[in-house]
Amino acid sequence: MSGHSKWATTKHKKAANDAKRGKEFAKLIKNIEVAARTGGGDPSANPTLDDMIRKAKKASVPNDNIERARKRGSGEEAGGADWETIMYEGYGPNGVAMLIECLTDNRNRAATDVRTAMSKNGGNLGESGSVAYMFSRTGVVLVAKADLTEDDVLMAVLDAGAEEVKDLGEKFEVVCAPTDLPAVREALGEAGIEVDDSETDFRASVEVALGVDDAKKIFRLIDALEDSDDVQNVYTNMDLSDEVLAQLDA
Repeated sequence: MSGHSKWATTKHKKAANDAKRGKEFAKLIKNIEVAARTGGGDPSANPTLDDMIRKAKKASVPNDNIERARKRGSGEEAGGADWETIMYEGYGPNGVAMLIECLTDNRNRAATDVRTAMSKNGGNLGESGSVAYMFSRTGVVLVAKADLTEDDVLMAVLDAGAEEVKDLGEKFEVVCAPTDLPAVREALGEAGIEVDDSETDFRASVEVALGVDDAKKIFRLIDALEDSDDVQNVYTNMDLSDEVLAQLDA
């Protein structure tokens, strides 16, 4: 449960922080709007939109907020913003590589927010391409263990394009290409296996192992970045051992 648990760990930390719920809602709503604009407003014909709506419902975003975002994105209702995705790159404390994904309608504001958070928390922005080469986009599906074995999950997803199944303790993590996410989710559903969560993630080819104090510095920096409404996701190449995770949770 080292490096590959980052995704589950940071998601868990975000969900546990009630103060962030409002921001989390806003980000989910924004994702629905963008998905509807790029792929159409019908969730049955737009897997990304379907996924974003599912995520929003799971996070208890009110249905009318979800529906309004879908309509704004698809043009059924006026008022959608002109969102664009910008990726910033840089290093946090201890040389941890960071990708900062923004979804914004104001490029200057996003750049200022990211630069301020980085400089105040021991990080520094790099040129485009300075760390991106270390990361590759990956599809990730989480499944609650219950009575399942790793083989049960593997047999269900093997033909759908899954690359591997990892044991994360309480959950199994299925890793695949981002384009295979819908097929993997569907295969799990057909096998009667419930999907806990799914997402595209950036995974690093080279990871940096951190102790508790250094991990806390990175989480402080991530918190500062995520305080910006424009920051959607922060990806790092930190590697946290079970011991470090246990101490962070404590």
